[in-house]
Amino acid sequence: MRRLRLGSCPDSWGVWYADDPAQTPWARFLDELASAGYRWLELGPYGYLPTDPARLADELAARGLRCAAGTVGGVGGPHRDLPAVLAETRRVAALTAAAGGRNLVFVPVPGYRDDATGGYLEAATLGPDQWRALLDNTGTLGRMVFEEYGLNLRFHPHADYQVENQDQIERFLDGTDPRFVSLCLDTGHLAYRRADVLGLIRKYPDRVGYVHLKQMDPELALRAEAEDLAFAQAVRLGVSVAPPAGAPPMPEVLAALAALGADLFCVVEQDMYPVDPDVPLPIAVRTRRYLEETGDFDT
Repeated sequence: MRRLRLGSCPDSWGVWYADDPAQTPWARFLDELASAGYRWLELGPYGYLPTDPARLADELAARGLRCAAGTVGGVGGPHRDLPAVLAETRRVAALTAAAGGRNLVFVPVPGYRDDATGGYLEAATLGPDQWRALLDNTGTLGRMVFEEYGLNLRFHPHADYQVENQDQIERFLDGTDPRFVSLCLDTGHLAYRRADVLGLIRKYPDRVGYVHLKQMDPELALRAEAEDLAFAQAVRLGVSVAPPAGAPPMPEVLAALAALGADLFCVVEQDMYPVDPDVPLPIAVRTRRYLEETGDFDT
């Protein structure tokens, strides 16, 4: 039985912040998402789509769309200000549950670097006390969203956050409760930091709870490392590319995910830059066709 379900999200239309005046209008995004052939979406930055549950439900239903997940971002990592993280998570969780979603993707941004300047905001690695806070607080988040909202927390390792490479991801998984915390396996961010995507799937099959599908240009990723660029600066150079142009190898990744035999949302999140308003739709159509021809997806 096929159990992979394909979706997309506002990031693939260049939407990273809810209040960016230059971004694709939300109604156009929903229209184009549906016309590109997607039926599932991740909600993206809170406040970009309507936050009134009844209106959001109506807008999705009118286009034949369903909610795969909500997205928490903008409050940094769980090792920092836990009350702020809890407050933001609660409002996203409430909307997600009302929209029929069952997953909550936690994206720990901003990270340790400034997106615009590349300057370091804090150390790139956590000390022992910070690791303890990260693991404990993430467990608190996971239990809260499960017990109070019926959602599953999917933690998103992210370039320029202190859980980004192979060792850090394994330490995070080994230190958190699998009942309440699993991964949003972002194939692009992992490839950017040269993590072993296929190895993680094999070693932690029960901790892969949700997937972001994207690819990176390996040469540009190496250049970004050599020049000590922030991830956002590398994105502006074009490091994020549409499948099948980059790494990791998408056929192998999709085969490994299908072999898990689990119910998994695979959400296209491309971080394309620059964003011309006429570019996202044809890229979304080509990407969906390629992925459906390559992987084994439920419709």
